[in-house]
Amino acid sequence: MEKEILSHGPVLDRQGRPMPGFSRRSTLQYDRTAIKALPWRIKEWDFYQVSNDRLCLQFTIGHASYAGQVSLMLFDFVEGVKLLDLNKILPLPFGSLHMPQDGEENHILAYNKGGVYMSFEAKGDKRRLRCAWKDVRADICMKRRNPDSLVINVPFDEDEHAFYYNQKINCMAAKGYVRKGKRCWRFAKEDSFGLLDWGRGVWPFHNEWYWSNGTGYLDGQMFGFNLGCGFGNTDTASENILFYKGKSHKLGKVDFLLGENYMQPWHIKDREGRLDLSLTPTYDRTTAVKLLWVDNCCHQMFGTFSGKAVLDDGTELEVKDVVSFAEHAVNNW
Repeated sequence: MEKEILSHGPVLDRQGRPMPGFSRRSTLQYDRTAIKALPWRIKEWDFYQVSNDRLCLQFTIGHASYAGQVSLMLFDFVEGVKLLDLNKILPLPFGSLHMPQDGEENHILAYNKGGVYMSFEAKGDKRRLRCAWKDVRADICMKRRNPDSLVINVPFDEDEHAFYYNQKINCMAAKGYVRKGKRCWRFAKEDSFGLLDWGRGVWPFHNEWYWSNGTGYLDGQMFGFNLGCGFGNTDTASENILFYKGKSHKLGKVDFLLGENYMQPWHIKDREGRLDLSLTPTYDRTTAVKLLWVDNCCHQMFGTFSGKAVLDDGTELEVKDVVSFAEHAVNNW
């Protein structure tokens, strides 16, 4: 049985073990000083994505303690073209990035060094992302359209001090631009959506996961979902949830079924008959990193989702041609 966390408390107990469960808001308090693991095992990241039916823009500030990253990427997943790819690796950052300890409280996370400026500002239900890097300028504003989100705190069976505390916020309207020299790409709030993937934790060296997140409109109403598996022991907290008309609807475990290659249709189903989605991929955004002992590979597949989703009250939604992504990652880090 999954456990919903309704009262405030710490992410970790006094022995540094996770207090497992899920919540719909930032209910638990993350404190990196409470972690009972070696410093280089701590991983923290803020990842933002803004997309429409053609373009996807991604911002990252994060670290795995022994290596950090500041990055900006823009690609056209209809044409299958990468338009911008800026990436700075930070050796041995440990706690120097001063990552926020709450994903919802007002804060500013900024990096400004060596000609690279990137900042994420959260204030109330709004987010502002800015970047100045070489001849690239970006300025994106996001506004939440749903008070609920998906927050999980999951253990790993291999290590009692390993945990994954994660918040996904989608159903954000987004607007703004990214410019390189004289070329400019714009996002309009009518058809552009924002996503935050906010992660903190201590992970085993090897892990494999599937993740999918999407936002779109069904008959004029904003609809969203977050689906995944592989993130530790999800018996008490899976990350599967639907959003519709400003409310959240929790799902149980889901399975990702793939064909012989990534470009064949994906099938995502839950185990209770409430979800049955097919993804028809059009673009494979593959990232691979090999550095010392780090060996990471992720296929993020963009395309259209169609199928059905059933709300808590039994209402069945027809999902048709919602543009978004699903990914498969295998990491040694």
